[in-house]
Amino acid sequence: MSAAPAHHPVYTGGHGALLDVAESIAADWAALGVRGSFLARNLDTGEQLGFDADEPAPLASVAKVPFALVVLDRIASGELDPAHPVTVHPGTSSVGPTGLAAFRHPATVAVGDLLLLMLSVSDNAAADALFGLVPAAEADARLRAWGCAGIRIRHRMNHLYECAAGAAGNDFSLALELAVRDERTGRHTIETLDPTHANAGSAAALVGLLERVWRDGIATPAATAELRRLMGLQVFTHRLASELRADTLRWSGKTGTFLHLRHEIGVVEAESGDRVAMAALTRADRRAALAADIDLAIGAAGREAFEVLRG
Repeated sequence: MSAAPAHHPVYTGGHGALLDVAESIAADWAALGVRGSFLARNLDTGEQLGFDADEPAPLASVAKVPFALVVLDRIASGELDPAHPVTVHPGTSSVGPTGLAAFRHPATVAVGDLLLLMLSVSDNAAADALFGLVPAAEADARLRAWGCAGIRIRHRMNHLYECAAGAAGNDFSLALELAVRDERTGRHTIETLDPTHANAGSAAALVGLLERVWRDGIATPAATAELRRLMGLQVFTHRLASELRADTLRWSGKTGTFLHLRHEIGVVEAESGDRVAMAALTRADRRAALAADIDLAIGAAGREAFEVLRG
């Protein structure tokens, strides 16, 4: 079994200080056995820094952000009623540890509240209930019509677990081992870890999407405003937001976690007016379901990027 060739990041940085931070983040991640991509952009000055920002990656639950924008746009256009009730049955809903995915009994929830659950606690069952109303192919086509060519929506959330089970049965630890092994060899035993088959996107495409959402430059203002509000309600603060928590800062984001993937995208806004969009997409080279050091390194990257990019 041959190992993947040595990787040399492609850096983004307009001047010395920005490039220095990008190189420092990449070195910190590599020291932890982490591959991936990072991009941070000041939404007002356009200055940015990062590395491998155009490399496509499977998105896990980060895909819920572009998908939510499509659903919200349908609501804003009157095609979908946010009060429409949807019944979710545990026996047929998606796997997941939070929200309706963890329920043991049927629950009926309005479309607007399914969006809240999907983005605030990353509820896979809520997401797949919405996929039942707005199929993946339709969401993907809408994103491409909006010019989001670097983001692909191809499947429901439960397909992640179906593909892992197809490769490893019900042994999640074996699925994690396969994911790490394949990362080293460049192959994909689990289909939804292959960017050509998965819900996928690059750091550059995701930061571009966030910029358009924060500038009301995509879909409709009602949809983008609601997406910003819902992303501001995310309860998870252990990655990019971990070192950006202060009374003078507001973080709006979305994590994504699956096997060896640990992602987050979002925007930090300061009372001073600074706004920085970020995307951190990582793949760990270890068989660990929990890796606090990687989460902390992602948080340090967010802080370092914000400090050097703020005006």
